[in-house]
Amino acid sequence: LPIPPLSQLPPHLRYRPSPSTGHTVVLGIEGSANKVAFGILSYDPSAQTYQTLSNPRKTYIAPKGCGFLPKETAWHHQRHVVALVRCALREAYPGQTRPEDNLSAIAFTLGPGMGGPLRSCAVAARTLSLMWNVPLISVNHCIAHIEMGRVATSASDPVVLYVSGGNTQVIAYSDGRYRIFGETIDIAVGNCLDRFARAVGLSNDPSPGYNIELEARKHGEEGVGPLKFVELPYVVKGMDVSFSGLLTFVEDLVRKQKSRGGTEVKSGKKRRRDNNGGNNCVHDANDINSNNNRDNFTVADLCYSLQETIFAMLVEITERTMAHCGQNSVLIVGGVGCNLRLQQMMADMVRDRGGTLCAMDHRYCIDNGAMIAQAGIFGLQYGSEDMRIKMEETRCTQRFRTDQVEVVWRPRTRGSHA
Repeated sequence: LPIPPLSQLPPHLRYRPSPSTGHTVVLGIEGSANKVAFGILSYDPSAQTYQTLSNPRKTYIAPKGCGFLPKETAWHHQRHVVALVRCALREAYPGQTRPEDNLSAIAFTLGPGMGGPLRSCAVAARTLSLMWNVPLISVNHCIAHIEMGRVATSASDPVVLYVSGGNTQVIAYSDGRYRIFGETIDIAVGNCLDRFARAVGLSNDPSPGYNIELEARKHGEEGVGPLKFVELPYVVKGMDVSFSGLLTFVEDLVRKQKSRGGTEVKSGKKRRRDNNGGNNCVHDANDINSNNNRDNFTVADLCYSLQETIFAMLVEITERTMAHCGQNSVLIVGGVGCNLRLQQMMADMVRDRGGTLCAMDHRYCIDNGAMIAQAGIFGLQYGSEDMRIKMEETRCTQRFRTDQVEVVWRPRTRGSHA
């Protein structure tokens, strides 16, 4: 939709463009999980383009074998808030003594997410709003991922696969809202990957999902050969998926393997240790399908098998949504969307249907401040009554569904899939 002129907005929804450039500038604050981020986004009315001016972030990395807990994560965010906002302003407006004067609004994540981290960033947003006398915009975390993806990839009306640590949804736009056509009925795909990584002893640095991807990439490498595909539960229920049973199945496999002495990957070969710590058998990955070795597998085998199974489930429900909605493009957003194997599998499916895949790298797939600013600037420019929030209403919510938000910046038309 065309951006309405300021004069057409109700007085209580108007905002102040940057006095130096005339641009609309929004500072976005994200902190719903283990990343705290500040992004500054600018809209140039003459070129009618959005530009990310800065996007710094910090990640809380939990010790190996542990997940990130709300209290420790909140403390991490609180320690880095001041340095990050200064960094964002300096990068966006180098040399200016008062870069905050350029801001038209401050956007922050209202939810969904972890309570402690969300509150820490909401307090930061309130404080900066009072200090600099700029309005607050509340943002749904899921909507922010979608809008950042649409702008970054120039995707106008795609089917969206949203995959992250806390969410797994297949989404399409209809009649003023993003409608959820399929989702997980238990745990999110990112949570499944994180817990699997802990079960097999992978590091959280830089992220469990990325370390799983690295292990799975050993499939077909020189000196390693093809990895063993371990058949895992494949659970698709109509348009929905389930990962909890699959995770339990894998954790049980790992426990049984450890009780037999365990496995480890070394130099492309599989080694099994006996109870005395000695190597009682060594075999190449090419030999793992033999009868003597059918119960043995490496961490890389499990990573490869888990990715292939989970991603096939996600591709299936995405394709079903494309067929139902009559769409020919797919946008992947969320932290798990960085995975190159997922992108490859999705691209193969979309290409077979004569469509296009819109995917991003870690800069905008992973939680970041610019995506909050992107959704926030849409809410600001189009005069969203729900997103323009009063100070006393800035209470975070851990449960905030994608389809609860009225998308005022897109045409309110009813598609054939509504």
